[in-house]
Amino acid sequence: MEKLYIIIPAYNEEDNIENTIREWYPIIKKYNGNGLSRLVVVNDGSTDHTWKILCQLEKQFPLLTALKKKNGGHGSTVLYGYRHAIDKNADYIFQTDADGQTDPAEFDAFWELRSEYDAIIGKRSVRGDGFSRKIIENMVCLLLRLIFGVKIPDANAPFRLMKASLIKKYIKKLPRDYNLPNIMMTTYFSYYHENIAFREISFKPRQGGVNSINLRKIIKIGWKALGDFRRLKQEM
Repeated sequence: MEKLYIIIPAYNEEDNIENTIREWYPIIKKYNGNGLSRLVVVNDGSTDHTWKILCQLEKQFPLLTALKKKNGGHGSTVLYGYRHAIDKNADYIFQTDADGQTDPAEFDAFWELRSEYDAIIGKRSVRGDGFSRKIIENMVCLLLRLIFGVKIPDANAPFRLMKASLIKKYIKKLPRDYNLPNIMMTTYFSYYHENIAFREISFKPRQGGVNSINLRKIIKIGWKALGDFRRLKQEM
């Protein structure tokens, strides 16, 4: 009878959003024993037809909730979704992205582990989004090990099932608009020895549209992240 909230941030995903919802909706329908579970898509100020499509689909799928916020980036949108789920008294929160890179068929294996762990996080040994993204992820994990002393195989995988109580415990440590919340959540879980597990997942190439993150943005985000990591470590 657990209340599950699936959180999906979306920015300019008109090419993917309908297919993403149609793929993930059977999951929320399957695990909706209490009638209160929801598939929540948070529109991050899209400038294309993402919001219009969401509003149309909301009429077709009763367990779909479409939320709208001012553009603030992927991280702030994820946090917005987490806070919404906590406010709605969710028991479990699952987060994935709207670009079609994750596989809903792999959710069941995570759900079956929910009584054994407080968080189950995806691990992408093979990435369909290119070798450069794998290098960036490896660099992030190296920084986390150097700064926080934690050994993490994949800090930012958008395929994670977590107890809402665990997110509530740590979300207050982050600025409201923090741009890398999943990385820091994973870091907090590891640093404070929470009961978590990493499980292998597949990770496909983006299924449509254009990735809004380019090399220049990655460098800018990385430089800011370095300063943020050091500041957050001091606050531990």
